[in-house]
Order: sequence, then C-alpha cells, then structure tokens
Amino acid sequence: MMEISHLSVTYPNGVEAVTDANLMLSPGEIVALVGESGSGKSSLLYASLALLPRGSKTSGEVFLDGINFLSLPHDRKRQFRWKKVSLVLQGSMNSFTPVLAMERQFVEAMQEHLNMKETDAAARAGELLEEVGLDRKFLRRFPHEMSGGQKQRCAIAMALCCSPDYLLADEPTTALDVITQAEIIDLLKRIVKARNMGMLMVTHDLALAASIADKISVMHRSRIVETAERDRIINDPKHPHTISLIRSLRTMEEEH
Repeated sequence: MMEISHLSVTYPNGVEAVTDANLMLSPGEIVALVGESGSGKSSLLYASLALLPRGSKTSGEVFLDGINFLSLPHDRKRQFRWKKVSLVLQGSMNSFTPVLAMERQFVEAMQEHLNMKETDAAARAGELLEEVGLDRKFLRRFPHEMSGGQKQRCAIAMALCCSPDYLLADEPTTALDVITQAEIIDLLKRIVKARNMGMLMVTHDLALAASIADKISVMHRSRIVETAERDRIINDPKHPHTISLIRSLRTMEEEH
C-alpha cells in the first residue's frame, strides 16, 4: 500500500502548491489524479518522491508499505525510487540522454541500482522492450531516431527495470496523437495488472482518466477535493469543481 498522508508543499517563492493532500494506492490499482494546469497535481507527484526544487518545504508523510519514504536518508530514498517506486516523466525526451544509445542507458541504470553485469543488464533491457511492445533492435537506436510513442514505451520500460511495486506517471500521453495515446493507455493497464503494481497517473484529461483508472481523485487549487471509484465520479460527482469538469466533458462529447 502507498499512502500519502496530509502532504503539503510550499515552493521557495511562497506559493503553496499542495495543501493537506491524502491519497491511497493499492497493488494492482490505478488511481488517476485529475486537475487543471496549476492545480498542484504534478507537485504532489514529485513531492511524493522528494524530487522538488531546492528550498521547497514539504510536510506530511508518504508511506510505502508502512515505511515513511520522506523520513529516509538521501541514499535510501535513491534506492526506493527505482526498486520500490518509479517515475514516468511528462515528455519522454526528458527521460533519456540524447547522445547515448538506448542499450547503454538501460544498462547503466541497472548496473547502478541492481549491480548487474553488463551482459545480463543488456539481456534484461531487451526483455523489457519486448514487454512494452518494441523489438530488441530499438536498443541500438538513439532517442532522436524514435517516434514519440516509441520513446514513451522506452520510458515505461526504463521505469520497470528494477521491478518497482508502484509506478507514478506524470501526463504519460502528453504530445502523442490520439491513436498512440490509446495504445500507451492500454499498455499501462496491461502492465499494471500483469505485475500487480499500483499506478498513480497525473492527467488534466478527465476522459483519459475515466478510460484507465479504478479510482479518480480531483485536484483543485492545491487541494484534493474529491476521491471515489471511477463510475461514481463520472455518474454522481459531489464537489462543484468535479461537477464542472463532468459537464465540460459531456459538452465536448455532444459536440463530437
């Protein structure tokens, strides 16, 4: 179980980005954190991994199977980030070094965090690419030689290289075309269920959240204002902001 408890974040400029957030994530479960730009959803995600800008103030707790991650020393946090909880960044180009072939990037990550031999790490990298629907030949490619969807599949594979229990995804389909978005969403759903992982996905797109999530949390002006099972959020929203989001979604559906 991953539990975010009374988490608050204040940036060095004094802006309170997250206020008293509470959220729970179970193995095999997908929770979508939905909010408009500036609502604090990405700040919550990065605060959960202690990856905020220097000078930011964080209070509250983030429990990973009963261990308060935020209270761990720096070295232990680094171990947890790959082996216990991993991150898929917004924009797959942010995940990779542009001057290194994909195989080298996978191998270095696994040597650093799993102490694997280079040959074993390379073989494991090939298996991971196949798991996300790519041929092993992509290991020889550089990031700029792949499409957006291919890079995003590689980013997901990289996040899985240490077999984490929890996956945090920050807008994982941003800048992808509609067909590729659907493919990535189907891939994430399949991986979460096959590995019995918990996934917390940040998105501004309520329709996308409804297509993947078991539960939806709605964030507005730094606060989580409503959390419920997906069908209840879509069919019977309670908070005024959630109601507004649902109305906007239905208006768009009617227009199309």
